[in-house]
Amino acid sequence: MTQNAQSEPNPQNPQGTRNTQGAPAEGSAATTLVIGGTGKTGARVAGALTALGHPVRVGSRTGEPPFDWNVPATWEPALEGVDRVYVTYYPDLAFPGAAEQVGAFSRAAVAAGARRLVLLSGRGEEAAQRAEEGLKASGAEWTVVRAAWFHQNFDQGFFLDPVLAGEITLPTADAVEPFVDAGDIADVVVAALTDDRHIGRTYELTGPRLLSFHDVAAELSKATGREITYVPVTGEAYRAVLREHGLPEEFADLFTLILDGRNAQLTDAVEEVLGRRPRDFADFARKTAATGVWNV
Repeated sequence: MTQNAQSEPNPQNPQGTRNTQGAPAEGSAATTLVIGGTGKTGARVAGALTALGHPVRVGSRTGEPPFDWNVPATWEPALEGVDRVYVTYYPDLAFPGAAEQVGAFSRAAVAAGARRLVLLSGRGEEAAQRAEEGLKASGAEWTVVRAAWFHQNFDQGFFLDPVLAGEITLPTADAVEPFVDAGDIADVVVAALTDDRHIGRTYELTGPRLLSFHDVAAELSKATGREITYVPVTGEAYRAVLREHGLPEEFADLFTLILDGRNAQLTDAVEEVLGRRPRDFADFARKTAATGVWNV
């Protein structure tokens, strides 16, 4: 469960002083590096920080300077003049080698002068938790944001093509997941980057209700006016689908986090940090359908 960072004293800031949320520190024009700044949460974080007057550098292979997790020589140029970093890892923190890379990058960031690191992590992933420990050990002020599966996976990511095809085929049986909106994640990340009250905290973010993929298909059908169905398959059958599409088979392992029920509970972390309830999947589906992205 999450910890309440709104009212408890900050052990790394015993005087209780803090920056005003959303405002750069007095006399400071420090840059925030947003790794994955063109992605589902990164683009939202970068946009919100820019709107608040914070200089932002997008960390991506097409950025200036470019950033590539697999090319450590790109890390130092991307970190030059950076005070804070939003750390996202592609393809997933559960993948082999991710924890080591995140640990090495975190140490490099602190050595380059970055003082605050905010990590996007996954709920219930042991490998992701190893990456969290590597980041914490860097000596930076840190916040960990563990997120449930995103609403936006259905319009900006992995599940878009199945939605367009009208059939979501996955190895999740009747298990449930507390899907969370990428906008809520981004808002929490911005708070963690700009407000000292969130230093040293771990937040587990969920939406307001548990949904099975049958429920998701029903919400998408209602929003689009089309019949979208969920078809459960075995893990091995899903691995064959991944191989057929040239995708890493390791993606199939992520579904075990749903099947064993470890994440089948809600948290109040979004409300703790932001003072409002998280966005519901039905609202996401209705608003997204209006954009036409699911039209066929």
